[in-house]
Amino acid sequence: MDYKKIKSENTAVTRRMRQFDKDTGNIYETLAIISKRSNQISLELKEELNKKLAEFATNTDSLEEVFENREQIEIARFYEKLPKPTLLAVQEFLDDQVYYRNPAKEATNPLTSDILE
Repeated sequence: MDYKKIKSENTAVTRRMRQFDKDTGNIYETLAIISKRSNQISLELKEELNKKLAEFATNTDSLEEVFENREQIEIARFYEKLPKPTLLAVQEFLDDQVYYRNPAKEATNPLTSDILE
């Protein structure tokens, strides 16, 4: 997913609680979903950043030599300016772009058990 194109706030914003519990009916379940999605986004961004920075890695082990690579600095600054993964996950949840399921609820739902039989 291209996180650079998601329109999200760069800072924390006060939101209505009803926005979050309307789909799940439980604010804590919603926060767990957003938290897991935030961790996924964070890992994806970290892997992407590490791949880009690995292109500029040098094989010298000398502690005296410190190189300032402008491209590497610009890449790091770009990722620092992106919204935090938590804010991206909240925006995705509010835009109904997050798929989630609760196996415990599915097992207790009689409609689902009829379909499985």
